[in-house]
Amino acid sequence: MRAGRLLSLLLLLQNRGRMTAARLAEELEVSERTVYRDVEALAAAGVPVYADRGSGGGYRLLGGYRTRLTGLTGGEAESLFLSGVPGAADELGLGAEMAVARLKLLAALPEGLRERAERVRSRFHLDATGWWRSREDAPHLAPLAAAVWERHTVAIAYRRGDGTEVRRTVDPLGLVLKAGTWYVLGRVHPAGGSRGGVRTFRVARIGALTDLGTEFTPPEGFDLAERWRAWSAEFEASRHSLRTRVRLTARGLELVRALASPITAAGTEGREPGADGWCEVELAVESVRHATVEFAGYGPDIEVLDPPELRAALAAYLRAAADRYAP
Repeated sequence: MRAGRLLSLLLLLQNRGRMTAARLAEELEVSERTVYRDVEALAAAGVPVYADRGSGGGYRLLGGYRTRLTGLTGGEAESLFLSGVPGAADELGLGAEMAVARLKLLAALPEGLRERAERVRSRFHLDATGWWRSREDAPHLAPLAAAVWERHTVAIAYRRGDGTEVRRTVDPLGLVLKAGTWYVLGRVHPAGGSRGGVRTFRVARIGALTDLGTEFTPPEGFDLAERWRAWSAEFEASRHSLRTRVRLTARGLELVRALASPITAAGTEGREPGADGWCEVELAVESVRHATVEFAGYGPDIEVLDPPELRAALAAYLRAAADRYAP
């Protein structure tokens, strides 16, 4: 642990030049007293670290000294693939490895490229979580990630969308971070013991996880990114199984295109109101319940023509709202 911290301190001084003890303590998440001891240890090991006294002082390396201890460990190299997603490495238990890997990478770069890398880091930031949302609490993410790395079969207790809990034995094939939510694609073991099909599980719904320690072999030709794209397309299409026929004003068309899901809004492509100010279109929606709430937001700029049950549900919904606010 201390060896890694000493290396991080050395790389910080090499990459950034003079730094105060307070700044080093903040970067390394230790006390200033620990920084003093670590600097003394580096000096005792022959590293030419020098302390500038005074209000503008700090620690620096002398004579253009550069360490050659910049080889990446396996964990550090893996963490670099997650460097564009803030928080993802921390959630997977790789936050410390990423910090050291970034310092090593900067130390290995020529001066000009190092300045450009620092400029990119300071000017660009990716926030993968959607608005008005926070990252889901997924307490079993780190051990699940370890099982993915090691190709170990796990036993999980999983809460379905309807609240029921099931227990499954799964070969975790890969993890996906989608808009702040983690998913795992896993091959489920049927009751008979043979390997079954690949399913997608929301990691936050895993209530218990046990690494069984048995190694598995992934399905031949399995591609995580391609499998996720196919599942996502199938999932979105399955959620929009209800076909509706509606009339929209010009403003209604704008509202659907701006507020509805891309699958629903696709029904308005290339359509414009006629001479009477209305345009008849077919829209794909999730269900009568979802469409009732969604279409109610379009107010007088939409009229449902079909199916009859949606027209009746929307009329009842709006009538109840009007009665609530009646004088």
